[in-house]
Amino acid sequence: MVDLELNDGVAVITINRPQARNAIAPATMDQLDKAIDSAAGARTLVIRGAGDRAFVSGGDLKELSALRTLDAASEMAWRMRLICDRLAAFPAPVIAALNGHAFGGGAEVAVAADIRIAADDIKIGFNQAALAIMPAWGGAERLAALVGRGRALMLAGSATILPAAEALRLGLVDQVLPRASFDAGWRALAASLANPSAGEIKRVLAGASPEEAVNAFAHLWVSDAHWAAADKALNGKK
Repeated sequence: MVDLELNDGVAVITINRPQARNAIAPATMDQLDKAIDSAAGARTLVIRGAGDRAFVSGGDLKELSALRTLDAASEMAWRMRLICDRLAAFPAPVIAALNGHAFGGGAEVAVAADIRIAADDIKIGFNQAALAIMPAWGGAERLAALVGRGRALMLAGSATILPAAEALRLGLVDQVLPRASFDAGWRALAASLANPSAGEIKRVLAGASPEEAVNAFAHLWVSDAHWAAADKALNGKK
């Protein structure tokens, strides 16, 4: 099951399969696709897992073990890769709230987000090589963009599992919070990013041209939201 919560411009997608450590099954892929559709228009998107044990533990091996042909394996990989691509291309900031361990495909879902915020007791790893396979949902390329090609090869090729603090040091996660304040922390971050400017900043960081960046600024400058905030600043209001 995949749940969607919408509140004050923040969409929260929760992969709610705690009995399977939030593993991704074919039905989960369909539900994720629909949840992303339903989140359209949100100013921040958060993806998380239910409970506190797993963010996403990877693909559901019990269900995916039925795939025994090249065509079936390719179809599944493309299906989930395109979903991760949709997360990466979402027009607003996307946060992966790592409430629990993110292994294999779960790590691939995590790096499809713009920002990863983790509880201090979680672990993350591209450990597909332990099953004699490799990341297929776009995670290898995104991992290399975050930590560098050599380090990505070392981590994914050796199926290394990293504690949160080491993942933070390497740049694989962006913030680590104590478990006790984790939920409040990611919700506060999501709320702070749910503004018109953050989506435009994301677009510029993704490679917008100078002309597009200036045009985005100009449209924000003349917006009612900007002048309402400016009036408060000029009048000394908070």
